Amino acid sequence: MLSLPILFPVQRPLALALVFALPLAALAAPPRAASDCPAGQLKCARKPLDWGMCGKHELLDFYVAGLPTAGDRRAAPRSIEALKVESSDKDHFTLEGKAQIRQLDLFVHAQRIRYDAQTTDFEASGPVTYQDRSLLLSATGARGNTELETCTLDEVRYQLIEARGNGMAQVAIMENADQARLKGATYSTCNPSRQQWAFAARELELDRATGIGRARDVTLRIRNVPVLWFPYLRFPLDERRESGLLYPLLAYSNRRGFDYGQPWYFNLAPNYDATLTPRLMTERGLMLGGEFRYLTEHSKGELHAELLADDRGAAEERREYGTAVPSRRWWYQWQDYTQLGSNWSAVVDLNRVSDARYFEDFGRGLYSSAISLLPASAYLRGEGGWWRATFGGDQYQVTDPTLADNYEPYRRLPRATLNLDRNFGPMLEGLLDAEFVAFDKDHGITGQRLDLYPHLDLPLEAAGYFIRPSLGYRYTSYSLDDLAASGNALVTRRHPRRGVPILSVDAGLVFERQLRFGAAAWTQTLEPRAFYLRVPYRNQDELPIFDTQEVPFTFGQMFRSNRYVGADRQMDANNLTLALTTRVLEDASGAERVAASIGQIRYFDAQRVQMPGVPATDFGGSAWAGEIDLHLSKRWRLVLAQQWNPNSHRTDLSTLGLQTRFGDGGVANFSYRFRRDFLEQIDLSAAIPLADGWRLIGRENYALNNPLAQPGDPRGRKGRTLESFLGVEHDTCCVTWRVLARHWVRNAQGKADNALYLEIELKGLGSVGQQTDSFLRRAILGYQ
Repeated sequence: MLSLPILFPVQRPLALALVFALPLAALAAPPRAASDCPAGQLKCARKPLDWGMCGKHELLDFYVAGLPTAGDRRAAPRSIEALKVESSDKDHFTLEGKAQIRQLDLFVHAQRIRYDAQTTDFEASGPVTYQDRSLLLSATGARGNTELETCTLDEVRYQLIEARGNGMAQVAIMENADQARLKGATYSTCNPSRQQWAFAARELELDRATGIGRARDVTLRIRNVPVLWFPYLRFPLDERRESGLLYPLLAYSNRRGFDYGQPWYFNLAPNYDATLTPRLMTERGLMLGGEFRYLTEHSKGELHAELLADDRGAAEERREYGTAVPSRRWWYQWQDYTQLGSNWSAVVDLNRVSDARYFEDFGRGLYSSAISLLPASAYLRGEGGWWRATFGGDQYQVTDPTLADNYEPYRRLPRATLNLDRNFGPMLEGLLDAEFVAFDKDHGITGQRLDLYPHLDLPLEAAGYFIRPSLGYRYTSYSLDDLAASGNALVTRRHPRRGVPILSVDAGLVFERQLRFGAAAWTQTLEPRAFYLRVPYRNQDELPIFDTQEVPFTFGQMFRSNRYVGADRQMDANNLTLALTTRVLEDASGAERVAASIGQIRYFDAQRVQMPGVPATDFGGSAWAGEIDLHLSKRWRLVLAQQWNPNSHRTDLSTLGLQTRFGDGGVANFSYRFRRDFLEQIDLSAAIPLADGWRLIGRENYALNNPLAQPGDPRGRKGRTLESFLGVEHDTCCVTWRVLARHWVRNAQGKADNALYLEIELKGLGSVGQQTDSFLRRAILGYQ
């Protein structure tokens, strides 16, 4: 029987060519990483497009549900039916009134069908409708042969079933089950009554066997205005990838000038591919970038690299900053995951740039200039039912030019960890956290550190209470080199060590009561919690600081056994944390409408263990920490956090966040953030619906006191804008576009930059311009 291939599968690669191919699915967005795809797939589909504004296609009115979607059509039985059947002999039939031919997924319906049983020739007169597993089609007439699966249809209109897409053709010629030719054809994902864009071709050739389509004399029309013309166009009909140009990346900024990147995709093999991206920046020069992706039975990974051989802006930056900025700029990244067996794997993530200002100057991501430390790591990882182990190393490259060399983190090479967790009986748990690290850096003391923390836990939990006692012993030893470079006169021994027992008891109760407000039923909880921690004092002044820092004080930090991250310091403690939490839950939905917590640590001994240069304290209690999360309604939410320090009688931290949702996709946010001696900011962001399909988007992040003020800055510590942007976006059934103007502080020296971004997407075809979706989701809380 006849078969009509899918014309333009939406979200699948489509290649445009004069003498080259242009894969369109990759144009819509960069190909997803191999690590994001299911096993055995190098490239997988992007997220589904939103067709909610399109409505129902008129051709769907004759859609017949329940037809098979798989199977061999030639081997399936054929049925021919009509209200009236006439035959002059046993071979020639005339079917009139709801005449139809069915065979597996094929369904042809017409007012009149003339059929030759001997030759299987048929001729159908209109209107004619056609349906198979992937396509709906209407025509004024059709003629063909069911055995040879040939058919010619006149004045065709079609609609894809499995994807959004429709069009017309003067003539459709089905040469067999796999090959077809369409003359005078169009294609669009818009509604037929309001086509904002469409492709028009003099002739289309479709070959489902090879998965390739070809078109000649092709014109892209936007609102019926010719925009692009191609003498020849080549495109895939399925998920088989095609080499060719991807959609360009466009942007403008006052540091790079006009920024144009033209990716070229190479489908090298089913399990590996590459993308080459020349990038022209009018103020900086020509950069060459590339990506190589691979997928094997046990490995998957990506290699990225960029090279600007001669940066025209480097000399100006050397004069501006008085620091060395190379003319040859580059960046590379290699990410790999290799499965070595049922329990072991290797994970590699290597990153490197030519200089500290690379991301500030050339970062594609809208937040890439905020990268201060660039990580690189390689680890062998093992995991079993009760154990986890790693062996490898990591290091960081400083990519913030304001950081001095001595701020460079230590290289941890090698580094090994072991975590054990075994049950002894129904309740008792035995655990071990172990780590060995060799620390190295160009400026500072070096050495090795062994840290062991075996502990026993006895969690006792029920619906209304929990008690979690824990008893352990932490042992840390060092083997140090170059003691004179430590910068700490107290670090005098090559093999210092520390051993200290740790006892903690975490206990809490949960009380509930039922509330009623009118017909609504609610549940309120009252959850008192106590956490006792006892860690005897051990003098740790002779221990170096390799990778340890103090955790900022928060409500959750009050229930930790150490206020430091890293093994170089273990806090001393004879503390009792008392906290109270209450929640209000909506019984009908289970949603949490109110959550409020308050707590404080009470100190029974002085806090003697500190970082170098920080004096010991003897406070009776910590700051009071409180949090409130209030869902005023389904559209309003208020979040508050406050820390009041009774020792200084001042507020240490205060945050306020207010969000409202309104209209169709509207959201507005206001936040205030204050941390004493560090920052004070307000942040306004919104996505405001203006009309059907129109939204205004914007943000203003303002520092009330300028933490970036440099000596001699006439503004001093007065406030300044850290980031602001304003834009408009328009979304319709088949077209989305967005224009965005942005001003932001690009480095810690307070230098600002301006940029303009334009993004246009023809849904189901692709997009051109800087991808801003992830940037807006990060900048505007609740943006969709």
